[in-house]
Amino acid sequence: MSSFARTDTSILSQWWWTVDRWILGAASALIVFGILMSFAASPAYAERMGFETYLFVRKHFIFLPAAIILMIGMSTLSVRNIRRVALAIFLLSVLGIIATLLFGAERNGAQRWISVAGMSLQPSEFLKPALVIVMAWMFAEQNRGSGVPGYWIACGLWAGAVLLLMAQPDFGQTVLLTATFGVMFFVSGMPRILIVMSGAVMALGTMLAYMFVPHVTNRIDRFLNPASGDNYQVDKAVDAFSRGGLLGQGPGEGEVKRVLPDAHTDYIFAVVGEEFGGIVCLLLVGLFAFIVLRGLARVFVSEDNFVQIAAFGLIFLFGMQAAINMGVSLDLLPSKGMTLPFISYGGSSLLAVSLTVGMLLALLRKRAGIGIGGVSVGRGE
Repeated sequence: MSSFARTDTSILSQWWWTVDRWILGAASALIVFGILMSFAASPAYAERMGFETYLFVRKHFIFLPAAIILMIGMSTLSVRNIRRVALAIFLLSVLGIIATLLFGAERNGAQRWISVAGMSLQPSEFLKPALVIVMAWMFAEQNRGSGVPGYWIACGLWAGAVLLLMAQPDFGQTVLLTATFGVMFFVSGMPRILIVMSGAVMALGTMLAYMFVPHVTNRIDRFLNPASGDNYQVDKAVDAFSRGGLLGQGPGEGEVKRVLPDAHTDYIFAVVGEEFGGIVCLLLVGLFAFIVLRGLARVFVSEDNFVQIAAFGLIFLFGMQAAINMGVSLDLLPSKGMTLPFISYGGSSLLAVSLTVGMLLALLRKRAGIGIGGVSVGRGE
């Protein structure tokens, strides 16, 4: 792509000269490392479950081209079309979650997956980035003074999404989505009274979940007092980091993936620590941090209120998901079912994260009217 001339006015060339290639490069590095971790962690799980050794590796490669095409394709869209696509995805995701509750298979006491064309998909994964865009749209309309009650519409959309997630139940995604909603509401310039009300509602919701939902109670109690329950997965994950040290045991030499049920998904960071060591873990954290910080730097120079709110929400969603996954593996946070973006196995997660980064790249593209080197690129509206 670097062979494109700056005077080339083709769509692909304009995309190349306007997209943030630093974020694109960091995301590509995460995708490549995710391929490596698919070979490192998935075969052990497949063998333990009685499947063919490379079954999940092959499944990862089935979703990978679609994920890359989705990320690149989304990044070429205009701001207006990002809103349209996000609204469509949001509506389809809501229908998908309802269908999952009615017809989906139950796994570990939760109904989060539905079979589509022989593949298992988790609609709630796609709900998150789409809802971020739609809520940002509403916040921006409120700030623009268009007469649309954007704050209340956004609150209603968030509340509806939370009810659907809790019905599955999916507490990890509920916490992530609620935190993202709160940050976006604050960034949009919410009135002080709504800040107090939102904080009170979130605190009340957390307290009620702890008091009346045994699953939440057990996880928080085990985190605060490890002796109060079974902490097998967390203990094994922490031990894996200890065994890995700075340089690791070597690719394929780890043991945690052979005993942890979720080593290829929720606890894949522990596999990274054991086999590749603390230095590689820090480099991986650095890649996630780079995407977050680079994205924020671009957001702060944007003059479009919608772009500011939406991009901030997507960055927070992406960065917080990574932080939660790594924090759980290091026993810094209560256990949650959360994948590590681009690294954990899971087709829905890979596609949804690619959608998130693709939307972010689209929002952060240069739209000042003149591109790099004087190429006219339009405003993307």
